[in-house]
Amino acid sequence: MIKLIASDLDGTIIDYDNQVTNDNLTVINKLNSTSINFAICTGKTYSMTKNICNELHPTYGIFGNGTQIINLKTGEEIKRNIITNKQTLECLEIIENEDLNVHIYTENKIIAQKELKYIGFRNYILYKNQIKFEIVQSLKEYIEQNNPNILKLVISGNTDLGKIKKQIENKEKLSAIQIKKYDKYKDETINEEYEYLDIVPKNVTKYTALKQLSDYLRVSNDEILAVGDNINDIEMIKNAGIGVAIGGCYDEVKEIASYVTKNTVKTGGFAEAVYKFIEF
Repeated sequence: MIKLIASDLDGTIIDYDNQVTNDNLTVINKLNSTSINFAICTGKTYSMTKNICNELHPTYGIFGNGTQIINLKTGEEIKRNIITNKQTLECLEIIENEDLNVHIYTENKIIAQKELKYIGFRNYILYKNQIKFEIVQSLKEYIEQNNPNILKLVISGNTDLGKIKKQIENKEKLSAIQIKKYDKYKDETINEEYEYLDIVPKNVTKYTALKQLSDYLRVSNDEILAVGDNINDIEMIKNAGIGVAIGGCYDEVKEIASYVTKNTVKTGGFAEAVYKFIEF
């Protein structure tokens, strides 16, 4: 019996224009009337997703690819993992001579160095009415002067970031998820191709956070249904009792899923997954 459904947001429940399809919204409303815990698992921070949380009413939220776990019914923060300012500054040193775009996520802001491009610009288009965006000439100076609590660091560009990823992971106790937005995975929101590194503390992922949440709820892996579409969803889909990939997702996700939906996010893929494995 499934006791916990954990789902990605972008490309799984919400479309590229930040909208929830009627089919997905209907099934989520049904879920919320059952005893099954529903958790969203997103790379976005909580402040970016408050509006969608208010619409979907999930029980729990895993945010920032695992940097925060929040009980959304009570507001209790179950877990928090942040990048130290020292780690962030050393990452900035690694890329200081590279033509890359960089920004940090704090509790209620996205702070970008010089300009918003690629994934940062995409987030501005989608979330400018929900979170503050700030442009600074030097992130190094901003961090040294303001000592922010940094939930994650994002580096993006239209070049291969594999070498940068290795340098960061070899030097620091950090994990860097590399996501490529090329060809059929092109960013439809801003109509651009690029790739980015989503940098969080070492061993912090959606899956490690989901494991912490399931332990907190005393739910076994076999009682978890995990749904997603992106590279950062692979570990939680692979390790869940039932792991579902949304139609149209990255090929790497399809390869490890126990079920791939016929529907995409636009046609209610999440709803298909729930109806496939949950009886109402």
